[in-house]
Formats: sequence, structure tokens, C-alpha cells
Amino acid sequence: MEFWYFLIDLLPFQWAQPGQMFFMKNALLAVLVITPLFGLLSTMVVHSRMSFFSDALGHSAFTGMAIGALCGLSDPSWSAVIFAVIFAVLFNLVRRNTSLASDTVIGVFSSTAVAMGIFISTMGGRSFTRFNSLLIGDILSVEPAKIGLLALILLGTVVFWALSFNPLMLSAIHPALADSRGIRVFWQETLFSVVIAVMVTLSMTWVGLLVINSLLVLPAAAARNVAKNMAQYHLFSVLGAMLAGVAGLMTSYYLGPSAGASITLYLALFFLGTFFFKK
Repeated sequence: MEFWYFLIDLLPFQWAQPGQMFFMKNALLAVLVITPLFGLLSTMVVHSRMSFFSDALGHSAFTGMAIGALCGLSDPSWSAVIFAVIFAVLFNLVRRNTSLASDTVIGVFSSTAVAMGIFISTMGGRSFTRFNSLLIGDILSVEPAKIGLLALILLGTVVFWALSFNPLMLSAIHPALADSRGIRVFWQETLFSVVIAVMVTLSMTWVGLLVINSLLVLPAAAARNVAKNMAQYHLFSVLGAMLAGVAGLMTSYYLGPSAGASITLYLALFFLGTFFFKK
């Protein structure tokens, strides 16, 4: 981390002075790792029409947090990861083996996850207020170890994207054609869902459950307005997410609002700008 701190110390900000305000430096590093991940995953989420699914994953992650807290775990985020992964796999199994529309299956899973999370967190008359921080998030609380973990996930996601992008895209556009070409559509979709589940869960405590879905929708939605090819689509989505992330963090530091909400508003401005300039 010392090398990255050294680079941040070169920035012309008061909080970037050497040897101080490491919480802000950690937050900036986290934003620079998280936002490219969301920008990249956002392209497939929008293209596959999985916006509501990512929102449902956030609800399942909250339930996992409640289960971890009930079991007395010191870091309930890992129980949230496990529960979200199970949720993603079960969702794909049910969607694959039912005639119901995807949004109906998502509604069933999402409402069940929310009810289960509230039930567990308030069991025995306990107060729900201790989970309020998950709704808003706090990027300033991120730890260096979690930043390293997110960096590894970013690297793994880029490798996964390079190896599986074509099968994923074909599965999203025409599942029957993908099946006829020997692509295992179910496993492609399940693996992608698991990646989203891990990302949503690990980022929830910093970004906030109420706005985390916007990071998986707005970057690609804005990029799709102006991109002329798939390369531009990915580039605009990743760059837009990174710029909005940095701008949101700076706004949160100087004006005091939630970083997650600030990032979301900048992404909304990004979408509006591309909407009015699209051809």
C-alpha cells in the first residue's frame, strides 16, 4: 500500500498530504477499484436486462448480513457473500426450470429475501436500527485488506471477461442459438450471477444498499446512448463510472453527503448528458 499512498500524496489536495488522513486515501483507492468493476459488469447487466436481479441480490446480501450477525460472526459480510451466491444459483435454477417470466421470479426471490432479512434482524424484539448503516453505506470505513481483495476480484473479472465475453453475449442475445452452438448457457449465466453477487455483497457496506443497484445500471445505460460499437460501450461505461466515483467521493468529503448517493447523482447526470447528445 505504501506505493499507492505515495502516488496519492502527489495529488494537489489538502487531505493528500503525506502521513495523514489515510481513511480518505483508502476510500479513493477503493473507488478506483470498485467503479471499473461496476462499469464492466454494468454492460452485461443492461444488455441482459438483469437490472432488477442486481437489486434483488442486494436484498439477499442484507439477509446474509442479518444471519451473520445472529450467529455472532465478527465479520458478517462473509455470510452475506455465501448467502448471495446461493441466492444467485437458486434464482438461475428456478428461472431455467419454470415458465414464469424473469421479472416474476426476481420479484419472488427479492420479496422473500427482504422479509427473511427483516424477520431475522428483528427476532426477539431486537432493533433494526443497527443495520441502518447498510442502507446508506460508508466508503470512508474501507480497510486496506478489503481494497486488496477487490483488486484481486477486478483482475479475476477482467480475465473472466476476456475468456467468456462472446459466450455470455450470445447467451444474452439468443439462448437457444447459444445452446445449439454447444455453449452451456446455464453455467455461463450462473457464473456471471455469482460474480455480481460477490461484488454487490462486498460493496454494500461502503456504497449503501439503497443506491448500489444504480452502479450496475447507470454506467452502461449512459454509455449505450452514445457508443457506436462494443469497445466504446465498455470504455464509456468504465470511464463514466470511475469519473462519477471520484467526483462523488470529493463531493462527500467537502460537502458531507453520502458518497454512494453522490456517486449515483453524478451517474444520473452522465446518463442525462449522453441522452441529450445521442444520435
